[in-house]
Amino acid sequence: MNVIGIVGEYNPFHFGHEYHIKMSRERLGEDSAVICAMSGDYVQRGEAAMYSKFARAEAACRGGVDLVLELPLPWVLSSAEGFARGAVALLSAAGATHLSFGSEAGETGPLEELAGLLVTPEINEEIKAVLAQDASLSYAAARQKAVAARLGSRAALLETPNNILAVEYLKAIKTLGVPLAPMTVARRGAAHDDASGGAGYRSAMEIRRFISQGMEAGSFVPTGAAAVYARERDCGRELAGEERMELAILSRLRMLDRAAFDALPDASGGAGARLYEAARTQPSLNAVLAAAKTKRYAMSRVRRMCMCAALGVRAEMSTGTPPYIRVLAANTRGCALLRQMNDREDGLPVVTKPASVKNLSADHEALFALGASAHDLYVLGYRAEGERKGGEDWRNSPKIVNNP
Repeated sequence: MNVIGIVGEYNPFHFGHEYHIKMSRERLGEDSAVICAMSGDYVQRGEAAMYSKFARAEAACRGGVDLVLELPLPWVLSSAEGFARGAVALLSAAGATHLSFGSEAGETGPLEELAGLLVTPEINEEIKAVLAQDASLSYAAARQKAVAARLGSRAALLETPNNILAVEYLKAIKTLGVPLAPMTVARRGAAHDDASGGAGYRSAMEIRRFISQGMEAGSFVPTGAAAVYARERDCGRELAGEERMELAILSRLRMLDRAAFDALPDASGGAGARLYEAARTQPSLNAVLAAAKTKRYAMSRVRRMCMCAALGVRAEMSTGTPPYIRVLAANTRGCALLRQMNDREDGLPVVTKPASVKNLSADHEALFALGASAHDLYVLGYRAEGERKGGEDWRNSPKIVNNP
């Protein structure tokens, strides 16, 4: 059986995600299984997700995914390279045979050419040389310039977000040496983070905007996902923005010393010191971000650093690959995949009951505890006071979905 691996944030799960799964299955066979490595309560751009990892995992299983695994927090809040490396390693360890991703390019050939170039030591030296010539350039801009010197107009593929992540997935396959066959589905509908209201599938950003304005999600997402989101809203577990969490985040930032900021991911070049000063002096989270941002430090990088500081994520935590497989949701076929994983003597530990992580190593338990404490902060953003209890991550078992 083919097992399709997908990396997703599903914030929220929408028709474009459903289309991606459908097209992947059409190519490899309708009996193919689908595993998703999904971000937890926070997403790679350094923000809290609109719905918890448990709700989003359930919505994904109701929308066509068979098994949802949690990508641990340090890899979620890493750069695109670290995010992709962690997710690809997790999917390979879970038994995926293929990696399917969306892209603006719509074909893997040009993306693999870029990935092949970007894993060479020579191009890394050339990127460093570009940065040395112009210190105001961001890393992404310097990379684009160095690649253009080698590949000309094909470097323009690195200007769109899905292509950028696709290249990072392909790089991870190469550097990790994992047996995943890549395939891509051309993105349809609104562009990534397009909130202009154009025709076709709505972007996740536009859907989040609609929901934050009080609109129901049902018109923009598949039926199964809509039912999950409606339940979360009715229970007061919808996070329509980070405003409710702002004081909690700021208080954590102001309690940290300078050394904690210097130990953050991407804190080099004075970025940690700049964020430290902003956190001590600025009156709001948005003001902290604005004060810390420079032309060289993209807002997404600053947001990730800020969230890492609040949640206790240090740079060295994402240097390797995830050490265990944590299950968030599964359907019948997903449960069969889980049994296969558990039967493998050389595989990673599979965590279904959270308490079982205490039977693993101290490092495993510390990583799980990090994610659990991040969830405790996340729930402070819920509207319903009764839903803000701590310790829920240690008590929640995977959601088993019985699809019709």
